[in-house]
Amino acid sequence: MESTIEVRNLAKRFGNFEAVKDVSFTVRKGDVFGFLGPNGAGKSTTIRCLLSLIRPNAGSIRLFGKDLQKERSAILSNVGSIIEKPDFYKYMSARKNLEVFARISGADVDASDIQKMLEFVGLGDRGAHKVSGFSHGMKQRLGIAQTLLHDPDLIVLDEPTTGLDPQGIVEVRNLILRLKNEQHKTILLSSHQLSEIELIANRMVIINKGTSIIEGEVAELLNSGELIVVFTLDDARRAADLVQEAFPQTKVKALSDGELEIITSGIEVPRINAYLTQQAFLVHAIEPKRKLEDYFMKIIAQ
Repeated sequence: MESTIEVRNLAKRFGNFEAVKDVSFTVRKGDVFGFLGPNGAGKSTTIRCLLSLIRPNAGSIRLFGKDLQKERSAILSNVGSIIEKPDFYKYMSARKNLEVFARISGADVDASDIQKMLEFVGLGDRGAHKVSGFSHGMKQRLGIAQTLLHDPDLIVLDEPTTGLDPQGIVEVRNLILRLKNEQHKTILLSSHQLSEIELIANRMVIINKGTSIIEGEVAELLNSGELIVVFTLDDARRAADLVQEAFPQTKVKALSDGELEIITSGIEVPRINAYLTQQAFLVHAIEPKRKLEDYFMKIIAQ
């Protein structure tokens, strides 16, 4: 499959501090690619290297099959980005801001194009309103409209949901999915929240302390192998013995009188629940805890 981004053995130092030590990953055309790691892992530094805002000390970056150092202008003309939070002229309207940025970037757009972009991000009726009155979520969506001005194939978003309320997070999440599904953009999405990546990304890489740890398909990483499930029920200790006998391939442990932890494959969970019900146990709740989530938390704790 065609690659949009190829990063190999990237490293960046600031004096004696190694912000990025050894990061490698590949983003394929059409991906919503999750760039996941705790705060301070080196995500923003890597993204700044990708956008040629800073120069790496080692490693290589190729976008659209081209070497970033050799073909910088041609590459960046096909990239849109939001780093941290978008900035606008607050005394101007949303429409006027987009007009100004279009002129700055040399984008060939007219008033109808700008209106379509505003409508796409859910601001079609707010184009004449000053940005000073916009919420943080509205500014984020206007920022995404700004990235679309020159119709790039690749969009880079650095922590786009930081500081948003739940409604704002949902709006930005849905917008990212529409960028992929309706406009066929490739998206690199930086985040420190596994749950956010799980909901919208199809592939991902986890980095920590400036080093890439694991890369792959989100569905496979989240669902492969074993699943940890906690059953809340009456008499968990008796239930543990019965489940272990009936499902010998599982790992069973009573966490307390009312909580039963079972490590098994996802397909066995409904069978175990049905078995417990048949044995007259009253199951109050079932809480899955994915292995990758535990792994991610362990990485953060290191």
